[in-house]
Amino acid sequence: MRTYDVAPLFRSSVGFDRLFDLLSQAERAEASSAWPPYDIEKVADDAYRITMAVAGFTPDEIELTQHDTALLVSGQKRSPERENPRQFLHHGIAARTFRQTFNLADHVQVTGASLENGLLTVDLKREVPEALKPRRIAIGGRQVAAGQDNAHAAIEDRAKAA
Repeated sequence: MRTYDVAPLFRSSVGFDRLFDLLSQAERAEASSAWPPYDIEKVADDAYRITMAVAGFTPDEIELTQHDTALLVSGQKRSPERENPRQFLHHGIAARTFRQTFNLADHVQVTGASLENGLLTVDLKREVPEALKPRRIAIGGRQVAAGQDNAHAAIEDRAKAA
């Protein structure tokens, strides 16, 4: 396992606290168990999918919670042993409790989840609000830049000309 010292970056960067926290979390997560196994795939430019192998769990035994930029997937098996005790000769299917946290980028939201054939699929989509998208800014003078954000500049120019 490699250890990286990010302390020098603190002296020359502002506002990257979350990035440094993610680096330290990644280091801790590498040391911990990654059960249940999962895949993360990019489905389209702004669409992603997390697929987790949760064989033996039912939808009511799995909980998905998104809080800001963190997605928590947890599962806890309900114990049917009290009602119907079973005697196993070999017990190889893991039914242990799990908690898996995924750090999401800003503006990434869960759009759906399904459980089929022992695979939990969580669909994610990045939806950047219009107010935060890049916009073209007009530069002084009488020329008006094209674009929806400068529509008010065109109206002001017409009012001044009248």
